[in-house]
Amino acid sequence: MEAARFEAYDSSHLVVLTIFAIGCVLAVLAGRALRGTDTARVVSRCGAVAVAGVTIPLQLLQFTPGEWNLNTSLPLQLCDLAWMVAVHALWTGNRTTAAITWLWGLTLTMQGMLTPDLSSPFPEPRFLMFWAMHVLIIWAGFLLVPGLGTGPTWRTYRRAVAATLVWLVSVFAFNVVVGTNYGYVNRKPQRASALDLLPVWPWYLAVEVVLLAAVWALLVLPWARRAVPSEAPDPAMR
Repeated sequence: MEAARFEAYDSSHLVVLTIFAIGCVLAVLAGRALRGTDTARVVSRCGAVAVAGVTIPLQLLQFTPGEWNLNTSLPLQLCDLAWMVAVHALWTGNRTTAAITWLWGLTLTMQGMLTPDLSSPFPEPRFLMFWAMHVLIIWAGFLLVPGLGTGPTWRTYRRAVAATLVWLVSVFAFNVVVGTNYGYVNRKPQRASALDLLPVWPWYLAVEVVLLAAVWALLVLPWARRAVPSEAPDPAMR
């Protein structure tokens, strides 16, 4: 009998998406209720510990003999960096890392959730790692930005774009040398994804960069006029 495989929008996927949606609402409500209070910093730092506590063991598990795969185990996907950025933002309230968490989470991480390149079913470790990482990154973004009000500015927008380009070039070079495809920057994923709507390689990379920069600008626009032009922690986090 063929082993069970994860399929997009099967029962496990729908359950995760439902939990994710409820968590987004709760993160915003909790952040707004705590905004400007001493408890905000405590809750945010507890969130940082929770994200690290869930993702680090799952990340280390990828290096064990039973899970190791050169094509997937190394922490080179954008979400592998995004959870680390989210931990920093939650712990410090830094506007740059909060902006990167928000922009990466609401676009690239969200795209991964809607069109997951995943075959491992629940409760296999790769299933748990994939969904825990994606869900927690976006929850962190909702807590930080619409919740606690650590909104992005045009300065943090530029830094987010620059950080993304540095990651893209670095991972592309690594993929060429090793023969992997982290970040899908060397070819499109085998499973259906939003990249299928874009031109062939390498043109889809250029289109993706332009589209992301435009969408991120729209995501920053509502917050840019209200955000404090400083890289110091948000007042609610002090």
